[in-house]
Formats: sequence, structure tokens, C-alpha cells
Amino acid sequence: MSGVDVSIIIPSCNGLHLLRPCIDAIRAHTEGRYEVIVVDNGSTDGTGAYCREQRITCVRLPQNEGFPAACNQGIRMATGQELLLLNNDVTVTPGWLGPLRAALNSAPDVGLTGPVTNYASGLQQIEVHGDNMEEFIRIAAERNVPNPAMWQEVKRLVGFCLLMRRSLIQTIGLLDEAYGQGHYEDDDYCYRARQHGYRLLMCEDSLVHHLGSASFSHTPSEQLQELIERNHRLFMDKWKVDPRSWIDSRESR
Repeated sequence: MSGVDVSIIIPSCNGLHLLRPCIDAIRAHTEGRYEVIVVDNGSTDGTGAYCREQRITCVRLPQNEGFPAACNQGIRMATGQELLLLNNDVTVTPGWLGPLRAALNSAPDVGLTGPVTNYASGLQQIEVHGDNMEEFIRIAAERNVPNPAMWQEVKRLVGFCLLMRRSLIQTIGLLDEAYGQGHYEDDDYCYRARQHGYRLLMCEDSLVHHLGSASFSHTPSEQLQELIERNHRLFMDKWKVDPRSWIDSRESR
């Protein structure tokens, strides 16, 4: 049996300036038995050396294979029965993981859980009144207490912070690497989970900070828009439904 409960998988491509505070926050604010796996997506900024120095498990891909491929590589290495995909531009907060795990394990048909944040598309973005990170962390610490009344079933969860069980992956498979550098691979995964009868829960009792779009900060806007449109078409061709209609949609049952 694995010695950890949760494997936290963090893809990173030349994002050492983001990865450092991300790791620091995980170490400061995460309880229980967990492991961190950094997938170095062809970085040239010293990410590998940092991970060795910090004794963090790190797998290096020779070039930037994209977010879905990096996540899949981390999933293959993970030893936990629960796996969490985390963007390197996320700062976790006190008590963040407990509500996500409580919601995930509240029923066998819960497939994926995700937190709320200051920056995301759709329902997971909430307004947070705070002037700096210290104030944000204080607000989050007061909020991050497991409360089933704050769990909302939704049609999609954004992949910046996404918790699942190993059994879900065994049932529906890995992320679809056809989405290349990223965008819509999380919509695809959520849709596949729902197709297999799993529910998705947005946990308003877990608040984390998300810088947002950091992985594409050096991508020209026109090129980024082309990627988004390409992957939207890919999703539409694959599933014959439009994921953009789910952005602000809760499930009604």
C-alpha cells in the first residue's frame, strides 16, 4: 500500500518563479499524507535543480509536451489513491484540501471535486475582498472548513485544481493529449466523467488563489486564440456538444 493519501501533480514549463511559492504554500498549508510530483515540461530555468535541492519528485520531459501530456505523466508516477492536478500558479491556503477530500469521498458517484478561487472561468470564480496575499490567506483560512451545504453539483470544473480518485482514472482513462498545449482538456475530462455517471462537486468551502493564465503569458494573443478555437472545434467534433454552454451551469437533479 502507498504511504500517501493524495498525490499532488504539478506540470511546469519554465515556471520556476511560480513553482517556488506554489510548493511553499503546499508545505505550509497541507495536512495529512501527501506527495508532490512536478512534471518538468522541457524547462530551461533550473526547475530540475530546484526539485532536486528540495527533494521533490520530478520527472523531466525533453520538450514542452503540453498540459494534458504532463498531467498524464504525473498520474502514471503517482502512488496515492487520490490524485490532484494543480497549476503551478495556484497558491493553496490553510485547510484547502480537507473540504475537497470530504466532498470526493461523500458518495461513490462523486468523480471530481474542485475549489473556488479569485480567477477562473465560470462558477468557480468568486469575489474576494482582500488587498494582498496575506489578507487572502486569512479570508480563506476562515472559509476552508468542510461544509456539505457549500458543495454544489456542476457540469464542469476547471483544471487549475482538480481532485479525483484513482478508480475514476481506471474507469475513464487519462486526459486526452490531442488537446496539445491545453484548453478544453479539462472540459473533456469532466464530460467523460459525467458520461460514466459520475457527479462533479464545486466546493465553496475551499478557496485557493489562482494567478491565472500564467502558462500562456508568453504566448502571443493571436496564437493563444487560435489554440483555444482549435481545441473548441476538437471537442465539438469529438462529442457533438458545445462545452461553452456549461460555463455557468449547475446540474439540476
